[in-house]
Amino acid sequence: MQHQIVSRDEWLAARTRFLAKEKEFTRLRDQLSAERRALPWVKVEKAYVFDTPEGKRSLAELFAGRSQLIVYHFMFGPGWQEGCAGCSFLVDHLDGARPHLENHDVMVVAVSRAPLAELLPFKARMGWRFPWVSSHGSDFNSDYHVSFTAADLAQGATVYNYEVRSAQAEGEAPGISVFYKDEAGDIFHTYSAYARGGEPLIGTYNYLDLVPKGRNEGGLEFPMAWVRHHDRYGD
Repeated sequence: MQHQIVSRDEWLAARTRFLAKEKEFTRLRDQLSAERRALPWVKVEKAYVFDTPEGKRSLAELFAGRSQLIVYHFMFGPGWQEGCAGCSFLVDHLDGARPHLENHDVMVVAVSRAPLAELLPFKARMGWRFPWVSSHGSDFNSDYHVSFTAADLAQGATVYNYEVRSAQAEGEAPGISVFYKDEAGDIFHTYSAYARGGEPLIGTYNYLDLVPKGRNEGGLEFPMAWVRHHDRYGD
């Protein structure tokens, strides 16, 4: 890895020129965030029920007294021995953010299609504390386009990230969905993002984007091929 070596004054001039681009990006990001918040909403009419360590809970109860709910669609299908490494990478960042979010009227919950009894041992292994519930037996994952039935897979195509694409071989895919609950108790779906749309929640990538080698993913089979469950890096 070779870079031009310059004097401090030349470095400062180049850094100052780049700062103008960073400021432009920050303004554009603020504008994009405002446009995201201004998107129309859809009222949630279906009554979803989830299995939690405290028993059955409705979607409304997942808000835990807040008005805003972020659901991370964690890839963990029935019968899996462990969760997706990439999803695990993302949720490794949740517990530190939770106290701040929950005290700012936002609840974050992970949802997977595997039965709760299959999720909890892996959660304990990872040492996570965030709420993780099971949508097993409900249409929740299918309705939000992150789980695909045998019939979907047999057709060879599924709808994911707002487009028709080849079937997800594992029957599961990652995503984020956001909901709002008003004072009357009505729930609205305000936003969903898939694929790289979840990257803003991965703080590690923000660190890597600062250093000379960056994400260092060139030449890998796929961008996150270097990621392991956090208890496996010693291997």
